[in-house]
Amino acid sequence: MPDASAHRFGQAQLDGVYRAIAERRDVRHFVPGAVDEALLARLLAAAHQAPSVGLMQPWRFIRVKSPDLRERICALVEEERIATADALGERGAEFMRLKVEGIRDCGEVLVASLMDGRERHVFGRRTLPEMDLASVSCAIQNMWLAARAEGLGMGWVSLFDPRRLARLLGIPEGGKPIAILCLGQVAEFYPAPMLELEGWAQRAPLSDLVSTDRW
Repeated sequence: MPDASAHRFGQAQLDGVYRAIAERRDVRHFVPGAVDEALLARLLAAAHQAPSVGLMQPWRFIRVKSPDLRERICALVEEERIATADALGERGAEFMRLKVEGIRDCGEVLVASLMDGRERHVFGRRTLPEMDLASVSCAIQNMWLAARAEGLGMGWVSLFDPRRLARLLGIPEGGKPIAILCLGQVAEFYPAPMLELEGWAQRAPLSDLVSTDRW
């Protein structure tokens, strides 16, 4: 039987991996300051090292540098924020008190999108076509963990109409934006997920989510 410890990271490195996982936060509060170009390149490279079904690499990242474009993206998010509050019914007012994005404040805005022409990729997707979305999510998580290790905050904004954002950014037919990513400097990291701190929801016990042999 092979000894897994032969491939184990050193303890300090291992501690760093688990710390990044435990302290990763969906950040909404940023302080002014640009993201260093070399650091941004490292984070994008980390995203690009993610696993993908059939090695299709369905992620596409659009860097938003235009202030006017940021404002137009903010307007799309605000429209969806209001629509979401309406759909939430009795929790709508509570939702409207939450800070759900940091687009104007963060150092960088990136839009993560699914590629066009994904129907050509059958390997691993014949019965589970949504694996392209899973692959992009892995890329985003890679970037998130690397950002935390580098001391930067990152937030995933999903409050937008994907068709309208696609038109705004010139994403070709068949492509689909799935995340607005806010990246930048922070004064501090939340001690727990923000939605827990705000009383919106609590993390479920792991024991409720794991079973053996059957559901």
